Amino acid sequence: MSEKFDVIVIGGGPGGYVSAIRAAQLGLKTACIDRTVNSDGKASPGGTCLNVGCIPSKALLDSSEKYDQAKNGLAVHGIGTADVTLDLETLLARKDRIVQELTGGVSMLLKANKIEFFNGHGTVHKDRSVKIRMADGEISTIQGEHLILASGSEPMPLPPVPFDGETIVDSTGALSFSGVPQRLGVIGAGVIGLELGSVWRRLGAEVVILEALDSFLAAADDHVSRDAQRQFKRQGLDIRLGAKVSAAKVNDGVCTVSYTSKGEEHTLDVDKLIVAIGRRPYTENLFDDDTGITLDQRGFINVDEQCRTGMNGVYAIGDSVRGPMLAHKASEEGVAVVERIAGKPGHIDFNTVPWVIYTHPEIAWVGKTEKELKNDGVAVKTGNFAFAATGRAKAMNETGGFV
Repeated sequence: MSEKFDVIVIGGGPGGYVSAIRAAQLGLKTACIDRTVNSDGKASPGGTCLNVGCIPSKALLDSSEKYDQAKNGLAVHGIGTADVTLDLETLLARKDRIVQELTGGVSMLLKANKIEFFNGHGTVHKDRSVKIRMADGEISTIQGEHLILASGSEPMPLPPVPFDGETIVDSTGALSFSGVPQRLGVIGAGVIGLELGSVWRRLGAEVVILEALDSFLAAADDHVSRDAQRQFKRQGLDIRLGAKVSAAKVNDGVCTVSYTSKGEEHTLDVDKLIVAIGRRPYTENLFDDDTGITLDQRGFINVDEQCRTGMNGVYAIGDSVRGPMLAHKASEEGVAVVERIAGKPGHIDFNTVPWVIYTHPEIAWVGKTEKELKNDGVAVKTGNFAFAATGRAKAMNETGGFV
């Protein structure tokens, strides 16, 4: 007879492990299933965010910013740094160490909260049982009164440009180049493309970003996107809008990218190519067809305003459902769902989800943008203050950007 739990969470990312911990805190017998393993074959909960997303990318952003500052930003302060060198191996090892510390911390939190952890892939059946194919190949089955699907997302492929894991890579591959490419191409000028492009530009690569849309950072207000584009250009990022990629071929280690822009055909030769056109929900073998759980046309799990799926007692949160693919959104959804399960008034307000792009300067906003409000017919007043007008910004020699 399979072991029974009050709550089973499938997924160990910011949505999953936060849900599991909150459930345990509320006195619910809880299990968490996550299939991720590290390079040593050991369980590595934390999802995309901790393993190959938010955390490693921020570590590289910080290291690359310090290197660029040492190379190019200290002379104005009277500090000479003529002999600055880059040890990429040490830089990447620091990133890996941070990931290991944080994923290890999640494992300790799960254990401390007496959560039963299963390192494997879980599949939901119509009786709310979950069959787990363990990382070591064994099969286990557990039973849940309530299930929370927090399976996360994966990089979206671009069919004309297949990944080869060496020259053409996704965002995960872009975190671990063995050397700084002389010429780097990035397909997609979204959050991931801009952050990874910034990292390798600071470390010395010539970076060209190809964006299919004619507008830059369309989700942000026009004033923000215009100013950001100007600053990125000054930093050396070559951002080409309206560039629709049709193919990419690798020959003798050189990747030739074909794209059209304003009706004309172009090619671009690069040493590495990052495909960063977005992410898609990961739902492969997550549930049986007869469960009542369904997907929409874009592959997201259909849920109502309380994250309930079409199967009684089963909820879905995070990147696998509607709304922004953000770690903090997933965590808030998970807490709200668990509190509802426990009979408490769990709530999440999607109008107050913060958005951040960790470029330099960073770009952030909360709530509806001016553009969205105007489209809704809401009268707004705006204020703008440039950092260049503040004494603190001048003292730091960081005068770009505004509030």
